[in-house]
Order: sequence, then C-alpha cells, then structure tokens
Amino acid sequence: MEAILALIIVAAGVAGVVYVLARRMAPLFRAAKGPAIDRIGERLYGVYWFPHHRMPRPGYEVAGYTHITTLVSLIVLSIHVLMVIYSGFVGFEIPGLESAVGVGYAVISDIALTVLFIACVFAAVRRGVLKPPRYEVPEKYGKDKSRPWAVFLVSFLAAVALLDMIYLGSDAVAAKAAEEGYRFILPLTGTWFAAIIMSGLSASAAGTVNVVSYFILLIGIFVFVNLLPFDRLFHTITGPVTVFCKKLERGSVKPVQWGVDDESVADLESFGVKKFEDFNWKHILDFYSCADCGRCSDNCPANASGRPLSPRFISLKGRDYAFSHYPLKGPFVKNEPLVGDIFSEDEIWSCTTCGACEEECPVTIEYIDKIVDLRRGMIDDGNVPQSLQKPLNALGKRGNPWGKMEKKRPEWIKELPEGVTIKDLSSGDTAETLYFVDSMSSYDDRMMDLARATATVLSAAGADAGILGKNEKDSANDVRRFGEEMLFMELRDHNSEMIAGSGAGNIVTSDPHALNALKKDYKDMPPVEHISEFALRKLKEGTLSFASLDEEEKGKIYTYHDPCYLGRHNQVYDPPREVMDAIPGMNRVEMSRCRDRSFCCGGGGLMLFYEPEEEERMGVHRVRMAKEAGANVIVTACPFCLTNIEDAIKVAGLEGEMEALDLCELVARHIGS
Repeated sequence: MEAILALIIVAAGVAGVVYVLARRMAPLFRAAKGPAIDRIGERLYGVYWFPHHRMPRPGYEVAGYTHITTLVSLIVLSIHVLMVIYSGFVGFEIPGLESAVGVGYAVISDIALTVLFIACVFAAVRRGVLKPPRYEVPEKYGKDKSRPWAVFLVSFLAAVALLDMIYLGSDAVAAKAAEEGYRFILPLTGTWFAAIIMSGLSASAAGTVNVVSYFILLIGIFVFVNLLPFDRLFHTITGPVTVFCKKLERGSVKPVQWGVDDESVADLESFGVKKFEDFNWKHILDFYSCADCGRCSDNCPANASGRPLSPRFISLKGRDYAFSHYPLKGPFVKNEPLVGDIFSEDEIWSCTTCGACEEECPVTIEYIDKIVDLRRGMIDDGNVPQSLQKPLNALGKRGNPWGKMEKKRPEWIKELPEGVTIKDLSSGDTAETLYFVDSMSSYDDRMMDLARATATVLSAAGADAGILGKNEKDSANDVRRFGEEMLFMELRDHNSEMIAGSGAGNIVTSDPHALNALKKDYKDMPPVEHISEFALRKLKEGTLSFASLDEEEKGKIYTYHDPCYLGRHNQVYDPPREVMDAIPGMNRVEMSRCRDRSFCCGGGGLMLFYEPEEEERMGVHRVRMAKEAGANVIVTACPFCLTNIEDAIKVAGLEGEMEALDLCELVARHIGS
C-alpha cells in the first residue's frame, strides 16, 4: 500500500513539474533565434566556478555566502532526495547505508540538511525582516509581490528540511528501539536533535512517525519543486543554463538577428525588439533567471543618478510579462508593443551601456543586448529622441556627430609640439602604426590636446605613425549601441576600407570606444591596442622613459578613473596604472569604486548629446568619490571621461581644488631620460 501511495505522489509530482515547465518554456520556442552554443569546456567551467566567484563580492558577502552554502547543501542532498524517493518503493529501507560509504554519506547529508535549514531560516529573516535597501520596490513599479513569495518559499524549504530531519531521526529511533542497529548520527546536527527528542518513543510509535513524516516529506519535496517556476526561485532551475549559455565575448553586441549576415540585414522587414517574441530565447531565459537580488540596480550609475532606469526591473517586468501572457492555464495572450506599455522610452535611452549591471549579476544576465535591441526597434519605427536626431544625421552626412567638414578632421596636427611628427595618410603616405583618432579628439577643442599628447607619446617611442586624416570617420561604437545598425555598418565599412588601404601593421588609439569598436565590431583588423598598452610595452622595451614629477606635482595625489569601455569591456586595468606608477614621484590612490566596479562618467559617445532626466550627473558622483579617496588629480584614459569629469568638477564647485587630465597628457609631460 505504501509503495502505491509513493508511486502516486511521485507520478503526480513529476507530471506537475513537466507541465509547468512546458508552459513556462513556451515563449522560448516562439522567440527569435538565439546564439550558437560553442566552447563547451569554457562554459562548463563557468557554470561550476564563475557564479560562485561573483556571489560573495565586496558588499554582498553575507548574501553571497548564504547562497553558496544553500547551493552546496542542495547539491549534496540531491543524492539523498533520490534515495528518499527510492525508499518509498522498497519498504523504507535505504540501500547502501550499512556500508562505510553509505554511513559516511549519511553523516555528510545530515550536516548538509542542518546547514540548509539554518541558511533558509536566515534567508527568510533577511528578506522578510531585515530587508536590505536593494530589495525595496519603488512605488512606480507597483506593489512588492516578490518578497512575500520569496519568504514563503525559503520558509517552505526550511520546513521540508525539518521534515527530513524528523523522518531520518524517527527511522534511527525505531531501529534502535527494535534492536535492529543504530546508525551513527553526528551530534548537534538537526537529525541528532530530532532523534534525541523522539528517543522515548516505542518502536511502533517511532515507525508510525517515520511513515507519516515520509509521505509528508515526499509531498513537500514535489510541491516545492512545482512552486519554483512561479517566481524568483525559478533561477534555481534556469540559472545554471543561463550561465552556461552566457555571451563569452565582452564588449560585443549581438547582431540584429542571429543567422543573418551583413549582406542580408537590409532585407529584413523589421529591426530590433518590438514585441516580446522578438527577444531571442536566451534573453527570455535571462528574465526567468533573475534572482531579484538587486545588485544590478545597486551598481547602475544611471539608477544612482536618478535616471528612470533600474536594470533589475528590466528583468522583472520581462518575467512578469512572460508569466501573464503565457499563463499556466488557458490560451496564450496576444502581444502588445513593449516600449510604451512595458518599458518606457526614457528607461531604455537612459542606459550608458557601461556594463556595471552585467559585471555584478551572479547569474550573468545580459542587459546591454536587450537594451540595444529595444533601441533598434524604436529607431526602426522612427522613434528617436529629439536631442539625438541631429548628431545621428550628422554622422550619416559627415561621419562625425557635429557635422563638421571632413577636411577639418586632421587640423589638430598643425599645432603639434616641436619635434613631434605624425603623418597624414590621406595624402598617400604610409606608416607602420595607425593612430585612430576618432571624432571626439579630432573636433573638440579641448580633446585636440589629448590627440596631440598621443602623437607626442607615439613620436617619443619612435613609432612610424600616421592618421587617416580626412579619410577617417567615426568608429561608430556608440552608433551601434544606440540602435542605428545600418549607419554603423556604413561607417564601419568605410573605415575598414581606409584602414586596409593605409597598409598599417598595427593600430593604436587613445579612445576606448574606438578600441572596442575596432576589436569587437570590425572584422579582419590589424592588432589594436590602447595607448596605455602601447606606452607600457615601450617602457618595458626601454624605448620610452619618464622624468620625475616636479616638486609641485609631487605634492599632488593622483587617482585613476577606469573608463567603462577600456576596463569592463576590454579588461585593460593594469597598463594605465603601471604607466602612472612608472613616473618617479607619483603618489597614486585608488577610489572605492575602481577596476571592474568603476563608476561610469555618464558621457560615453552619444550620451554627450542626450538630455536625460536625472537628479545629479554621474560625473559629479565620480568626482566626489575621488575627493573621498583623498585625490586632487583625476587621471583617465578616455576623451569622453575627460570631458564629463572636467564638467563635473565645475558643477561640484571643486574648481581650484581638483583637476582632471588624460593619461596621455600626463605621460607627454614627463617623457624624458
């Protein structure tokens, strides 16, 4: 009779899981084509190590180690759960426990069960009582439905763990009372306490408790598994798959449509994401995998500045949409436009694509590709912010967002320092090293100093360097990330042709946005490096050396600001710091947010032209961080960062107290023997 009842419970539980998952997976099968899954070994390594590496990052140690502890406990107990299910069909005798291996595993599973119970109770208290601020739901997003459900589920799991302890403890008590042997139970574990409490029961009473607790436990296990796909704990099922299928190339942007080559893009009827099924299956899976931990929004500079963007709610609104339009019962609901109904225009345009959210996410959810796809859809419908229309049109006509004449692009070389030479390859000359200047340093009066400093470094290192001059157009890194794919392709193809025609064997740039485009978006380029990498290489080769800081400069305290597209997107963290530290007399400190946790300046690319709603500029936040670190000189390695930080110093009222300069300017000042 017991075996039949166990069979009914297991069959009903498995059928329920299969049905719920089938309904939940329905939108993935209706979604756009996703990426091919390759590099299997690297992906498997990511599943078993990388999320653990991200979980206990500074500031999230408590939550991180709680999650790791819970996860490890569940993995250890997975065999035990299978044994529990199996035991219902063989008279509640768990095979193998009499062996040394069985006894050893039983002790380990008792420990894991105890740890799981404690971790779940702690998680329930933390979510329901302590309530860290990052879990809060702003009024504009409606009532917080996730927290009560999360508290309920972890409490339910704690109850299941408690039932398991009672089941195991009663089994041991019944066996001892019947003089059938008593397996070793580690003292102070939950099972040990359960056995101690029930130690006065007779063999018959303990056996009854064992049978009743078994069936309640079996029901509890399958009820819990069936409840997982209803909210945030769905990530326990989909999270490992999301991590396995994550994008492996940092800084890259997905194509308009997977499987469609560049020649066929223009033939597509529609660009980007306009309805839910336009997302690819991987991105819908991302929605399901969101743990609602709030780390993405906690580290989002747009959110910190009061812009109408919180990455966390991009995922939560996407998941809620999937749940409501693909219900567990009844027909699927007709779609409506996403932008305007689900996501607001300002929300999508507020993103600087800095990558802070993706860097922080424990389950490696991709936000930038989703936002770029939503922008593509808006631009395809002619829905472009007023402030961006002029620069985008200018980029199409003149190859730069200001609409200035092409022949003016190389004019900055007319005022090069004495002894510094750089070729203009547009006149038919050739050079081994191509300095890709990009638009900001070519046309902005202040950033022309950065271009001249870069030329000074190249010349001092003995590089045979030249520029494309009037033949260069904007690298289009930000054009692509603002959703104008066809314009991006036009600019990319032009630059690619000019670069190939220059005959250059390598490319150097002082603009991280250009660096990212040339390395991640262009094809068949010569080796590309940032000027900081070039300078460090030349320092090590001995072809570049620095003179000491003067006495006034030695009294200053320097800090380095990591540009998003140099750091997070291209992993160039050490070269700029090593170059700075090679200058004798340098006194450098780190800001609290640095390297992969650097805080975006807010000015990347076309963001200089966009006018978002915000409470305070991102650059002002960054300047204050530098001041808190004790620095009075902020060194960066990006023309956009330099522009924004210099403006932020003025806005923050710190003129005279703090200054900003580019790494190239710092290096050019101190080139010597």
